[in-house]
Amino acid sequence: MIELAASFDSQLSTLAPFIFYIVIGAIVFVETGLLFGFFLPGDSILFSAGLVAASHGNINIAVLVAVILLAAFFGDQVGFVIGRVVGRPYLDKRKSPRMQRMIVHSERFYEKSGWWAVVAARFFPWIRTFVPPIAGASKMNYYKFLSANVVGAVLWGAGITLAGFYAASFPWVKAFSYAIAAFFIIASLVSSLVNYSRHRRSLQDKS
Repeated sequence: MIELAASFDSQLSTLAPFIFYIVIGAIVFVETGLLFGFFLPGDSILFSAGLVAASHGNINIAVLVAVILLAAFFGDQVGFVIGRVVGRPYLDKRKSPRMQRMIVHSERFYEKSGWWAVVAARFFPWIRTFVPPIAGASKMNYYKFLSANVVGAVLWGAGITLAGFYAASFPWVKAFSYAIAAFFIIASLVSSLVNYSRHRRSLQDKS
């Protein structure tokens, strides 16, 4: 990650701060909001951006974090809307029993564990690009998604950027950011397992 930061620094150090903010914000938005951006290395870019801000006095960390927060938030919102407006009508046209079962299972998952899944997905490359549109297509409650989006944007966007910014002075900051990510990932898995167990018990009781 530090090696990538060095490369990132050399490539963007000649840019004006305004252009730097735009480039970082655009990368974050595309990766989180548009499906074709799944290949972008968001975690490394955020951490590298923090390192660049720490080593270049003309990059304001507060402005950088604000840009990243907005890009991460609106990116997920756009992905959710795409899933709800485009993805859901497409799924509703698929009448095969197998597809309908998949839709029901997906809706049930996002109803029970969707909040944790949206937050935790921020810390998984590729997955963070696809979870918002799937949540939208699965008709996840909008306000539940909205709150998860805010929390995820803060923990992932601001958290990893600040970890990069302070990592040079405080090595434990990087470990702390990973601990936060691990907590939400584990919580998401536990929530899914608990709800799956409850669903299995309810089916057994009915039978």
